[in-house]
Amino acid sequence: MTIDLRSDTVTRPTKEMQEVMWAAPLGDDVMGDDPTVNALQEKVASLFGMEAALFCPSGTMTNQLAIRVHTQPGSDVICDKNSHIYLYEGGGIMLNSFSSVKLLDGDRGRINASQVADAISPEGDIHATVSRMVSLENTMNKGGGSYYDFNEILQIRKVCDQNNLAFHLDGARLFNALVETGESTTQFGEVFDSISICLSKGLGCPIGSLLLGTKELITKAKRFRKVMGGGWRQAGFLAAAGIYALDNHVERLKEDHQRARIIADIFLQKSEVEEIYPVDTNIVIIRISSEISAPEYVRNLAEKGILAVTFGKNLVRFVTHHDFNDDHLQELRNRLLR
Repeated sequence: MTIDLRSDTVTRPTKEMQEVMWAAPLGDDVMGDDPTVNALQEKVASLFGMEAALFCPSGTMTNQLAIRVHTQPGSDVICDKNSHIYLYEGGGIMLNSFSSVKLLDGDRGRINASQVADAISPEGDIHATVSRMVSLENTMNKGGGSYYDFNEILQIRKVCDQNNLAFHLDGARLFNALVETGESTTQFGEVFDSISICLSKGLGCPIGSLLLGTKELITKAKRFRKVMGGGWRQAGFLAAAGIYALDNHVERLKEDHQRARIIADIFLQKSEVEEIYPVDTNIVIIRISSEISAPEYVRNLAEKGILAVTFGKNLVRFVTHHDFNDDHLQELRNRLLR
């Protein structure tokens, strides 16, 4: 048995999900007539109380589309220094939108309103970039699955309103945050100008993310999606998986979180582990002794049939997901502590 904790993107469609995928009515999404894609987009837009949504292959694409629409060449995006949009999207902010970044040092990836206000370029300063957009990540991948206090989000929204800044949410794992906090999707839809959510992580779909916003924003984003090569045809198979996941896989995210906390307890018993980030959702990050490198540690785990990833100097990340169950958890314990 291989225990794969590299990411929550490694999940495979359940039998029930496969059944609805193969039964989905299809059309041509580029032409706007795939009924299942349209149903998914309408469902998610309604779920968040937003006007429209756009189904895309990846969260990187939905984030980059939002940045492309919200910014202009020579402007900047304010975000945490460990944001996915900055670290893990291939330099897309610069390549796709010709924009720069203002990188903030948040609390496990969570920035605050005061930091945002201080980062905004002075109006009329020809030496500076023009601040156009603030982006938050919730949950925060590099922060070990940390999530925002919603009151802080509201305070950042005020700063955005006062300075005419667009407010975007990289909500790749937003549902992981929501099942912990009890906040609603509509609360987030009311606060953000655009939201990106992933279906292919904790929700267990094989592929797919959505960008949400106004009809005008989504119309512009759809054009740029085509330019980026993201116009797909009979995508209803994949959209059906998303509809099924939203109806059946959200509440069970709590199980992933509980198993992640148990994994952290297991690693507490390992002498080479010097620190474990607080486990808020489904991500476990451990800091190991400098006597062994993170790549070597990951290789040693792989020899035991446990797959993880390096996540920085002396850091290793584990992510629980739909395909990691209690039997896998017990086997993980046995292999690590025997």
